[in-house]
Amino acid sequence: MSRKGDCWDNAVAESFFASLKKERVQWRSYQTRTESQRDILDYVVMFYNSRRLHSTLGYISPMGYEAAVVELRKAA
Repeated sequence: MSRKGDCWDNAVAESFFASLKKERVQWRSYQTRTESQRDILDYVVMFYNSRRLHSTLGYISPMGYEAAVVELRKAA
């Protein structure tokens, strides 16, 4: 939750939901809530976390970043 009057507290969540809307939900028409939940879960798990490049992570995916961190810890 963000502090009252501080828009930067919620920047990460706002960025994620903007990406979700622009890249997935905006052009879809869901017939049921279950259909929308499955599609959004598929987007998050199969694309956003595994293949989508994130500028804040040096233009690698979150899963790629996590794997790199694990490798660095093993090497240390």
